[in-house]
Amino acid sequence: MKAKQLKVGVLLGGSSSESEVSRRSAEEIATALRTKGHREILIELDSDVPKNLLKHQPNVIYPALHGPPGEDGTVQGFLDILEIPYVGGGMHSSAIAMDKYIAKLVFRAANLPVLEDLLITSNNDPNIVIKRIIDRFPDGFVIKPLNQGSAIGVKRILQSDDAEKAIIDSINSSKNTGQFIVEPFVKGKEVTVGVLDIFGMATTPLPVIEITTAENEWYDYNNRYTAGKSEHLIPPTLTDSTQQKLQDIAIKAHQLLGLKDLSRTDYLVTENNEIALLEVNSLPGMTPTSLYPEAANAHGIDFPNLIDLLVKSAYKRGI
Repeated sequence: MKAKQLKVGVLLGGSSSESEVSRRSAEEIATALRTKGHREILIELDSDVPKNLLKHQPNVIYPALHGPPGEDGTVQGFLDILEIPYVGGGMHSSAIAMDKYIAKLVFRAANLPVLEDLLITSNNDPNIVIKRIIDRFPDGFVIKPLNQGSAIGVKRILQSDDAEKAIIDSINSSKNTGQFIVEPFVKGKEVTVGVLDIFGMATTPLPVIEITTAENEWYDYNNRYTAGKSEHLIPPTLTDSTQQKLQDIAIKAHQLLGLKDLSRTDYLVTENNEIALLEVNSLPGMTPTSLYPEAANAHGIDFPNLIDLLVKSAYKRGI
């Protein structure tokens, strides 16, 4: 295809607790689109979206969205109805990727390395829930909302922490979804691998990134989006064979979920090089501190060219 200049609708914001991250991603994406000669239209994810899409008639949409409803298949299904091509996985794959428990069922069925877990229903007797979690994970555990990103709502509970309070807080904060997931606390390196899946080209893993934070901290929301609060190591302090395994798993997870264009798989790697696949992000962040564009740059693709590749991939693929 000749170098085609596209009219790209960049969806941003919305009601998600990650809306501010979305806006930061959208600003970066819009700048990159202008650099490559595309026309960008910033469209807030609100009740005027149908009217604005009909008004502007974009060639393709970049959903610069994080968390529900932008990343869980809701927006994707809406765009399918309107027959507008968009970057990223479709309704079905997005919905599965966003639900940590269901995604792990898919990975476990394919023998990918995931941690054991408990699915907790928040309307059960709190005393029963507390006992069930502590009995199952006496050495510490991690509580995760089913369908949030950016580590929002994630709690790491060690033996010295007030486990009962953390569980009660999670029960109260999960009333809307009714469920959350609990996994054992595992000490290890936080690692991520991006996947680039451009239409008509071979699916490619990006370089492995190891994430380091201050002692006794982890890659939570603050450390993700505050400059200087984390360090991203490329190459990581991992063996070549471990890096290859991580990249192979990322490709397989991406394909199992049926994702398109891009994804980012997060892991823990223990000191014995044991790998635990934590989750797959179907719309990785594109902020100045985000991991996916950093990995793409290390792979030889700068940010404007990355965004150009993604929107053209979605446009060529169509609906």
